[in-house]
Amino acid sequence: MTEVPSSTVKSHPGLLRKGSASKMALKEKIVQIYEGFFKGEDTSLGNSNFWDEIFLLKVNVSYIQKEFDKLSGEQLVGLKENINSLFYHCIQTLRQNHPIRKVNVLQTLCALIWGVFKKSHGNYGFDVIDILIGFESAEAQMQALVETLDELLTGDSSVSLKNLGLKLLLVLLTATDNVSQNTLLEYVMINSVFETLIQLLANPVSRQNHGHDAVLILTLLVQYRKYESANPYIVKLSILDDELALNGYAQVVSSTLTDFNRQYQTSHVQQQSGGLFSAFTNMVGNMFVPDEASLEAVKANDSNLLALYEAVHLNRNFITTLTHSHAASSPATPPSSPTVPTAHAVEAAVVGGQKVEPAAASPDPNSHDQPTNLLGTFLEYSSIVMQNTKDETRFNNAKLCLIILLCITEDQYANSLMHDVNMNFRVPIHKAPMRHRKATLDKMPASRPLACALLDLMVEFITSHMMKNMPMELYIKSLGITHRVLCYQKKCRVRLQYEWKELWTALINLLKFILSNESNLIKKPTIFPMASKVVSIFNLFITFGDTFLPSPGSYDQLYYEIIRMHQVFDNLYSMALRYTSSDGEFKDAAARLANNLGNVRAIINHFTPKVDSWAAAQHLSSLTEEQVLEVVRGNYDTLTLKLHDSLDQFERYAEKPKETAFFTQLVRSIISEVRKNISVSNLQQHSILQEFSTIR
Repeated sequence: MTEVPSSTVKSHPGLLRKGSASKMALKEKIVQIYEGFFKGEDTSLGNSNFWDEIFLLKVNVSYIQKEFDKLSGEQLVGLKENINSLFYHCIQTLRQNHPIRKVNVLQTLCALIWGVFKKSHGNYGFDVIDILIGFESAEAQMQALVETLDELLTGDSSVSLKNLGLKLLLVLLTATDNVSQNTLLEYVMINSVFETLIQLLANPVSRQNHGHDAVLILTLLVQYRKYESANPYIVKLSILDDELALNGYAQVVSSTLTDFNRQYQTSHVQQQSGGLFSAFTNMVGNMFVPDEASLEAVKANDSNLLALYEAVHLNRNFITTLTHSHAASSPATPPSSPTVPTAHAVEAAVVGGQKVEPAAASPDPNSHDQPTNLLGTFLEYSSIVMQNTKDETRFNNAKLCLIILLCITEDQYANSLMHDVNMNFRVPIHKAPMRHRKATLDKMPASRPLACALLDLMVEFITSHMMKNMPMELYIKSLGITHRVLCYQKKCRVRLQYEWKELWTALINLLKFILSNESNLIKKPTIFPMASKVVSIFNLFITFGDTFLPSPGSYDQLYYEIIRMHQVFDNLYSMALRYTSSDGEFKDAAARLANNLGNVRAIINHFTPKVDSWAAAQHLSSLTEEQVLEVVRGNYDTLTLKLHDSLDQFERYAEKPKETAFFTQLVRSIISEVRKNISVSNLQQHSILQEFSTIR
């Protein structure tokens, strides 16, 4: 045997592993322990202090993940005792008041849950709970885990340690693509963390540090088997009346949407300042290259919109937070009590929620560092994402925005807030570029009730989405929102000072587009219900407009627009008759449309001869608007209209069954995004050690 030179260091193969460039590097002690663990060895034998020592060693999460990936189903089942033992000792150690051990325990638990659940996707026939914890002790262990996390999150632990505790809950919630199939969450239903999350949101300091994760966790917990059984988180969220917590919840959502609006505005200004060539290259680039960064930004907001939806949909107390003003630059701090409008505040305005005192100098309207409110911010956000709905991500985001607005406009109190003349706001509504206009934004919009901004948003959507591949579902929802606002105004006799002609023009142009593209749109079964909804809105104005339009002149203007655009309504009636006379699938829907047009046709048939006769008597070939209005005002008495039933009634929104598939898929997408963002590498990068110098 050749003698080894004395200068050569003899390496033990068990302590070495290959590093980069095939060099041999010393193994971490924790890796040696992991190797034995994954071989099925009891690494604690012969060392009574083993479990105290192992959690003082820095966790190598990526190594654990790689070892789990290598395992077959049989090998994983063979490691059941080791995994159960490690999980048990993690829980026991987490109860100790030792921050370094807690950090390592939380990271180890994340790695264990990741690893076991990831292998379960292969359908190996084992039960996740049994492999991870053990059936016999699962209930006790999960109760201990939740109780310990409660203590950690509500106690005086460091910010980073609390963040890691919340990350563990997120890892648990996103372990399966379908949250309702995650049976481990049954224990989180029994041992609730709701009160802990609410406490984090109610406290300004903890909300600043942990608000986003707390809202995300609560939102995902609400999704668990929401259609199958009683979910305690749904019940508790629906009856929550803690004003500080509700305001905190709202401000977490608002701050994220405000950031998006600010970034969009900055990007928009930069494009405009780039000159003609820059604008041209941006336009050409966007035609051929999908804006991945923009798509990711929109997708990232899905969870915030879902949080807003659940709060609006489930909790009527949340409605009051929609118009509470707070500082956008410090989204964690809510008002200590609701602000009461004063005589001076009546004239105040809010830009996307940005408050502008009338006596003060005008602020920068593009600034999002002014006081803000959630509803104004949300309306501005909606105007941005609704500009382009061609891809699935933006379509779904816009759809969720419209569903939220449906819920808001069905609420009596929300409508009263939006129509309150003592609560005026400046809300920027972004408008998409079209053939006849550039992308526009009114930098200093008028100070008006929020209902005006909402109607502006609906008018803009109706106007800007008339395309070959028409988003019919979104149109139906936008018309439903408009109808609900009008029903409230009719019921409460609210005379909103609004430029109603813009809405009437948009609706007539929509009918004109339907007629021009009948051959293409008739393939979609919603064409007749959509046209009927438009006509029903006109019927609501015709029948009850005198009770909610701002002046008699507005009512006269309505008749003028109907008479002026009579050809559109005549053609629509002819189209309906064509389908009524055949035995096709649209016969009944076409008959309803023809019947709904009765009053519109009565107006046209009554006033058109009067106008023509007056013009002939005056020897005029064409009339001015004022001349037509004069004829209209003088001939109301002889007009006979039919009173349609249920014009001010609508089918209330219900998530189940119509939107069940949409929300199920949306939650899957959100879980995928959250899981991607809580990556193994990110988990190891927590800057927790920086805080240990202050921990005793």
